[in-house]
Amino acid sequence: MINKHLLNEIQKVAFSMFHKNFFGVYHGSISARTSTSSFLINKKEAMFDKINEESLINLDVLSRDYRWNISSMDTAIHEQIYQELPQAKYVCYAMPPYATAYAMSHTKLSPRDYFGNRNLGELIVYDPKNFHDWYDRAPYEITNFFKDNPSHIMLIKGYGLFAYDRDIIEMAKKVAILENSARLLILNNSA
Repeated sequence: MINKHLLNEIQKVAFSMFHKNFFGVYHGSISARTSTSSFLINKKEAMFDKINEESLINLDVLSRDYRWNISSMDTAIHEQIYQELPQAKYVCYAMPPYATAYAMSHTKLSPRDYFGNRNLGELIVYDPKNFHDWYDRAPYEITNFFKDNPSHIMLIKGYGLFAYDRDIIEMAKKVAILENSARLLILNNSA
């Protein structure tokens, strides 16, 4: 049984991020640490605007059972983040369109708007180089990036972003601020 408060928090954030086009239909992931060795994550077939108890699964890192096969394709990345970053309470993978588009042709994102500048500062765009073995490398490369950089957001060229935080609302807020900053940079460059 899932804690009702936690379920409500995940539902609110997933619904909002879906309607902002940060999550797609069956595309994206959101999770919450539930103990030192377990976390709650969406299933592969989760619809982010309709997250409910059946859409989520609690996984124990000490015992891999059949549930791992029905969890999000990003599960290994979330697991590695939780194992290596004790400060991570919530993790998400999203593909906000403006931030993802901006990252495809830039090596860094330097917000020129007030909120982006104050809350995010300059972000390095991570280049995974090739995608044919990305999901094998991603758990380690993403976690190492977070260990080596103070940011809780990793913008990945051609892929989207991973974010983590101790507060789910703060995590979603940073993703929204990043998307708005990227949108303003793109609009300013096209003017």
